[in-house]
Amino acid sequence: RHTGQIPESTWTLGFREMTEPWKGAVGCLGVAVFFAMTIGIISWQALEQPPEEWVLRGRDAGMLWERGRGALLLRALPAGRPVLAIAVGSVPATEPPPPRDRCWHDGGQFCYSWEEDAELRLSLEPPAAPGTECYGVRWTPLRPDVTLKDCFSMANVSWYGGPSTRAQRWPLNGAESPAQPLVSGDLSTNPNGFGPVLERYFLGSTGVTVTVAPDVSLLLSLESHRQFCLEMPAGRAEPLQYQLAPSPGGANPSKCLAPCPKHLMRNFPPCRSPIWRYHGPEGSAAKIKRGLRSLVRRLKRHRLQEGVVALGERATAVLAATDLVPSGRRKRQAPAPVEPLELSITLSPYASVTSPLFLRSLRGGEATGYWLSRQPRPGGSSIPLLTTWKGQLCARLNVTSEAALRWYLARARHLRQALGAAYVVFEGVEGNSFLEQDVPAPTELAGDGYTEVLAAALATLGNGTIISAGTRSSHLPLFVQMSPLHSDWSHAGLKGLIPSVLHYSLLGYNFFIPDAVGGSVAGATPRDPELFVRWLQIVTFLPVMAFGTPPWLCCDAWVLNLTRQCIQRHQDFVVPLLLKYSEEWQSLGYPIFRPAWWLSPVDPVAFTIEDEFLIGDEVLVAPITEKGQTWRDIYLPGEGHLWLDTNTARVFDGGTTLRNYSASLAEVPVFVK
Repeated sequence: RHTGQIPESTWTLGFREMTEPWKGAVGCLGVAVFFAMTIGIISWQALEQPPEEWVLRGRDAGMLWERGRGALLLRALPAGRPVLAIAVGSVPATEPPPPRDRCWHDGGQFCYSWEEDAELRLSLEPPAAPGTECYGVRWTPLRPDVTLKDCFSMANVSWYGGPSTRAQRWPLNGAESPAQPLVSGDLSTNPNGFGPVLERYFLGSTGVTVTVAPDVSLLLSLESHRQFCLEMPAGRAEPLQYQLAPSPGGANPSKCLAPCPKHLMRNFPPCRSPIWRYHGPEGSAAKIKRGLRSLVRRLKRHRLQEGVVALGERATAVLAATDLVPSGRRKRQAPAPVEPLELSITLSPYASVTSPLFLRSLRGGEATGYWLSRQPRPGGSSIPLLTTWKGQLCARLNVTSEAALRWYLARARHLRQALGAAYVVFEGVEGNSFLEQDVPAPTELAGDGYTEVLAAALATLGNGTIISAGTRSSHLPLFVQMSPLHSDWSHAGLKGLIPSVLHYSLLGYNFFIPDAVGGSVAGATPRDPELFVRWLQIVTFLPVMAFGTPPWLCCDAWVLNLTRQCIQRHQDFVVPLLLKYSEEWQSLGYPIFRPAWWLSPVDPVAFTIEDEFLIGDEVLVAPITEKGQTWRDIYLPGEGHLWLDTNTARVFDGGTTLRNYSASLAEVPVFVK
């Protein structure tokens, strides 16, 4: 064959000899080919590449990145069933998925950065329990002005848990709230805020939980039937992090509940019921005692001489000022003859700035550090952090001081003994005083640190202790006083009672004291006997029955007789159930009061039922919560089970709905499995 060099002069010479029009044509052809290739590559990326890309896989589930809307998806394996969709905010979410994992050397992590905005790190975390799987999500801002925000879709997912609200909803999908700190608060002073029972725990009906660590400062917003969002406060260059845990059993939310720590559990004997709240004269100790005697005489006259007479904070303070003496000089005695009833008193961690105790502390005595203070300036002295409590300017107990806690607990024990009280209610436990005044808080009191520390200290007083808030304290032997409700039929009133019961119990606060029958907000004497009766029928099946207005003041004689019957039913039927299922709660972590989906975990109808509840697995309570109605639809959960109506002895199949089921004003539908 020919081995000589290929002559180049032939074609180069020919190109030089081409005319100018031909040269232009060749150039245009080259540009056209370049653009055609570019368009083809872009089309291939848009059409041929999948809209979702796996970024981290575990054993039971995996995380994907969705290009179209810029979202993180959690899917169950092996079928790829959708579990959760998270819309990410404040980063260029529509940017193509990461071409290269920066944590490629570690199969348990995935990392990617959006240049100067934020860095995302997904990781498989050590499981909390055998057979479970946990994904850590951590966003780190790369600029101080980046606001990190992740929103969890409510489309085809019902959400439970999180904070209590003024008009409680079940599920959380129906709630609405602007972005605000995820911290417990007092709904009487801030009705648009979050309530006193709050956990950083959200449970989805697809069998997934979202958990946020207590040391993460963040905001929570609720957008009704759209999404709820976790967001970092503006101007704080701190990471947004949380954990996702899909249910190992598929779409079963009941399997996502973690057991309570057994080593912290104690026995929970039911509080003596009912509670009769004292609303008589409070001007002096003598008037209070006369009022107590009068109340006890009327209770005896109406054959209601059992339970507890509860004094408010003001009446307690008046009696304490008169009867409090050193414990060595006086034996335990009651301020008034309340036998055979017992007495409950009320305290709070607040002290008025005009009280002798607070004034003495300002003079540099031993109580100087007993109250919360602002952080002192260099070389300066501490200034008490003043706040408002029940219309008065007050200081608040410093729970970070061991001396202050010892003094406060000793004072509570002394008052309890001197006044002959069986129970002590502590109000004002909720809230962050530093956050309310936009003042930097000590590290140990950030978020709900105050409530957590004070609750742990109050638990040492014994089983007769009742507090007004709960956060990270469900393992303590404390009763929790529910927030006051309105005397009406709205979700801020009667309709919000069962959602609150389910919310408290799901978060682990099974031993609570509901608001007084008929509600106590906007509250003169309830003038609606029907509201009183329907309220009474619900609290009969709760841990404690409480009354603000006695039945003989609001209603006819038949309501008084019905009240006696309900109290007896509570003692004979409900209390044994509570004792039985409290053991199951302590051993397995299952709530005592359960939603309908507990027995029907895959039925979408059960996820949104907010006017029924189960006691354990064997009793279903389906009261009337609509004014003027004597019928309702009743969902019977648990396909394959049989339910017996305790009023009519009729038997029905589970997994069905009874349409227009009759329930007269004197009846409450109760079914036994």
